[in-house]
Amino acid sequence: MKKLLKYLKNYKKELILGPFFKLLEAIFELIVPVVMADIIDKGIASGDSSYILKKSGLIVILGICGLGFALTCQFLAAKCAYGFGTELREALYKHINTLSHTSVDRIGTASLVNRLTNDTNTVQNGVNMFIRLAVRAPFLVIGAAVMAFAIDSGLSLIFFIAAPLISAIIFFIMSKTIPMYRKTQQNLDRATLLTRENIEGTRVIRAFSREHEEIEEFRKAVDDISDSSIAVGKISAILNPAAFMIMNLGIVAIVWFGGIRIDTGILTQGELTAFTNYMTQILLALIVLANLIVTFTKAFASANRVSEVFDLESEENGSELPDSTSENIIEFRDVSFMYEGAGENSVNHLSFTLKRGENLGIIGGTGSGKSTAASLIPAFYRATEGDVITAGKNVKSCDMDSLRSIIGYVPQKAVLFSGTVRDNMKWRNENASDEEIISALKTAQAWEFIEKMPDGLDTHISQGGRNLSGGQKQRISIARAIVGNPQILILDDSTSALDYATDLNLRRALKNNMQGTSVIMISQRTTSIKDADKIIVMEDGEAAGIGRHEELLENCPVYREIYSSQMNEKEGNDNV
Repeated sequence: MKKLLKYLKNYKKELILGPFFKLLEAIFELIVPVVMADIIDKGIASGDSSYILKKSGLIVILGICGLGFALTCQFLAAKCAYGFGTELREALYKHINTLSHTSVDRIGTASLVNRLTNDTNTVQNGVNMFIRLAVRAPFLVIGAAVMAFAIDSGLSLIFFIAAPLISAIIFFIMSKTIPMYRKTQQNLDRATLLTRENIEGTRVIRAFSREHEEIEEFRKAVDDISDSSIAVGKISAILNPAAFMIMNLGIVAIVWFGGIRIDTGILTQGELTAFTNYMTQILLALIVLANLIVTFTKAFASANRVSEVFDLESEENGSELPDSTSENIIEFRDVSFMYEGAGENSVNHLSFTLKRGENLGIIGGTGSGKSTAASLIPAFYRATEGDVITAGKNVKSCDMDSLRSIIGYVPQKAVLFSGTVRDNMKWRNENASDEEIISALKTAQAWEFIEKMPDGLDTHISQGGRNLSGGQKQRISIARAIVGNPQILILDDSTSALDYATDLNLRRALKNNMQGTSVIMISQRTTSIKDADKIIVMEDGEAAGIGRHEELLENCPVYREIYSSQMNEKEGNDNV
């Protein structure tokens, strides 16, 4: 929680004035029982109606002033809490965007979304309640106890019996509920993950008629949330009945012993009434304090979850800039990489060199390490052993923005964002002209269907590109990476949805239109990579062979097996 306090620095005035006005409200509230005692002992006892009206008017004035102070506090608390929440979310979102892929994998996307939304709201609510009640409740307890002690020190012993009993109940509830709130949040993470997966994969779910199974799994997840919330609720439900029972027994004791003291002349009827009011104020304030502690418990649990995100290491960012004069565009020097928590390396002792303008093909079976090796080039992940040299510089010491500005990357799963085609095409270069965009679309074989759309470049793309086919999304993703003429273009199995003819035309266009760009083609098809200047055959994270197509056919059994299994007469004639 301490790490989040810095986001309150712009609201120091509200943090001070809010509790101050709440304190004034509490002071006025403590004065009311004294005025009531005077009305009973002096006004009612003597039948002085003018005195009763005057003192009743004072109570109304105290109430109006208290209302004014309370509203002022509410305004200041809202301003502080929502301002704090806004700054916290902005900082958290900014930090999440600086995290390395390893850090994001550690917590998971669903949990990050939940922490950015639900947990920040809980912390924000905690700040709001702190300003409104954290000063008022303890002050009422202490102030009412002092006032009661001033009226009758002997009778006030009832306070010192009742208050510890209620405090013990509060402590018991806190000790049980704090860990349970964290479990509830974890269950909520699970439900959020299932929601995200089911919404994104709704077509697959329906294709396999898995609706009932997924609904049942989601029901179990929300049942877990329900069970943990009910368990917390059952324990928390003890608070009010137990506290009110103690409070009422305390009032009974006050009336009982107070009546005796009235008979002996130690107390007046007005003082006993005031004493009872103070007893009620104290115990109600303790109950409010208990509920406030429950709110703080939730807020602290959520604050710790938010702090865990801030504790994640941001992506390391060096200062070196890519060297545009270096002869080699990419160099792997005995590179190995292991995902966090994995039992073995995904890439193992990989070494190769790629000169500027040369094209590289990477092929291999599923899980052989193709995509992992490619992700080391733009430093999405850092090699656990060895060095990755991109554009003449070790990626560990490179400025990430500068490094990635020379790389066009197209992931396995085509990702488009809601907006127009033009908006998506300007991601690498926001100043790209329509001519550059159209040229990239033509190279990616996407212009042929975009120019037929009624709105052309202004065609709206729905979230995730759901209004486009898989092949269309892949071609637009490739075109987006081409805009700005990157020095390196990484196509991570991003032509899998293209037919052979379109794939062939794409490769021809890349060769003719991007002669200065080194294209790294990761593919399952030998036809897509066989014309590359260098081919790496991956098997179990290692390079089973490195060379040109003809060399690998002779010297690499793994490549020869892949090629033979895929080759047919049509593919054999698909030469660029």
